[in-house]
Amino acid sequence: MRRNVLAAVLFALVLAGPLLAAIKSGSDSEVLIFSAPPRETAEEGALTYKPLTDYLSKITGKTVKYSWPRTWGVYRTQMINGQYDIVFDGPHFTGWRVQKLSYQVVAKVAGARDYAIFVRTDSKINSVDQLGGMTVCTQSAPNLNAVILSSRFNKTAKQPVMVPSKGLAKVYDGVESGRCAAGVLPTTDITARDTNKTMKLLYTTEVMPEQAFSVSPRVTADVRAKITSALLSGDVVNPTERLRKRFQGGDRFVASNNAEYLSYASLLDDQWGFNDDTR
Repeated sequence: MRRNVLAAVLFALVLAGPLLAAIKSGSDSEVLIFSAPPRETAEEGALTYKPLTDYLSKITGKTVKYSWPRTWGVYRTQMINGQYDIVFDGPHFTGWRVQKLSYQVVAKVAGARDYAIFVRTDSKINSVDQLGGMTVCTQSAPNLNAVILSSRFNKTAKQPVMVPSKGLAKVYDGVESGRCAAGVLPTTDITARDTNKTMKLLYTTEVMPEQAFSVSPRVTADVRAKITSALLSGDVVNPTERLRKRFQGGDRFVASNNAEYLSYASLLDDQWGFNDDTR
């Protein structure tokens, strides 16, 4: 018992330490940490995000540094601890930080999309409930695709077996090949790949806003205004060319606000670390 208590205390200190350090750094910090989920290698992340952080450094007068989180576990912990000053990620993370950490949404990728849980048309599975105990190809939790799946099952229900698949193509291929009974993807991605009409949709989400930029409450109002202006400016086109191409973001980012994202925080209710019951 004493060993368990000690372990819990030490773990709490590990979680609390970075947050306390971040708070102590204050809003007058000359270094702002930018991050995004580990959807790419360190090299790909630098190629994608460093041009943007260099641009934001020039505009804000601060040193904006890109921090690559090696794993989803690292990203989850550092985000929960509030270690990032500027973040670019999905609606569930963005909404959670708005709700729990008082972050401010400043801009987003243009457009919106919905997501679907799908199976092969020759599958005998006709509802999401039947996926309990079945294999489902999805990206690792707390990626949006994975939390959409888990949100369809209450805690007492038999859970599906998630098969981590790196990249959207591998999720689709996993279902097509029969490696997984089902998968979770944006509906537009399923439609684009399903040229032979071999898939059927079991469940489709509401249309959600795209990836967004949000800013920590440690960032002063004037610096936040500069970041917002920089992201909405035509000058952002070149430093974000690679980023916008990846997320099909059009010519530039568009204005957004907290209300657009707040409701999606609930998708993380059952994910470890995102509410008091799971910490």
